[in-house]
Amino acid sequence: MRALGVRVRLKIRSKSGAEVESSALVNSGFETETSQLLLPVGAAKKLDLYPPPPEASIVELGTAGGPARLFLIREGLKVWVLAGDRSVGPVTADALISAVEEEILINDKLSEGLKLVLVAMGSGKWRFADDPPDKIRSSERPRYW
Repeated sequence: MRALGVRVRLKIRSKSGAEVESSALVNSGFETETSQLLLPVGAAKKLDLYPPPPEASIVELGTAGGPARLFLIREGLKVWVLAGDRSVGPVTADALISAVEEEILINDKLSEGLKLVLVAMGSGKWRFADDPPDKIRSSERPRYW
C-alpha cells in the first residue's frame, strides 16, 4: 500500500474576496503558535496574495531541509474544510507563502481549529472531532501548484 498522508478539501478566501478550492496536506509536524496555511506561490497568486501585499512580512522558519524564508500575512485567510456531507469553518488563519513548496499545508493549530482528527495517517484516514467514532473519511488526491 502506498503511503498517502491525510489531505482534505479546503475552501480558502483571502481578504480581497478571492477564493480557491484545493486539497491540502495535514502536517502535524508544522507547529506554530497560530493557525497557519502554507501556500505555494501558484495558490497565493489565485488568492491575490502574490506578489505579497504591503502588510506582509518576511519570516524565517526551521524546516526539515533547513531554514526557509517565507512571506507571512497575519490573519489573511478564512478557511473551510469541505467534506461530502458537510463543511466546517470558517477559521481565520495566517498565510505563509513559499516559493519552494508545491502543496498547500495545514499546520497543527489550523487542523485543530477545523476539527480534524487523524485516524490513520499512512493510509489517509481521518474524521471530524464530532463525527461518530465509526465515521471514517478518506484522503483527497494531492493538488500540486
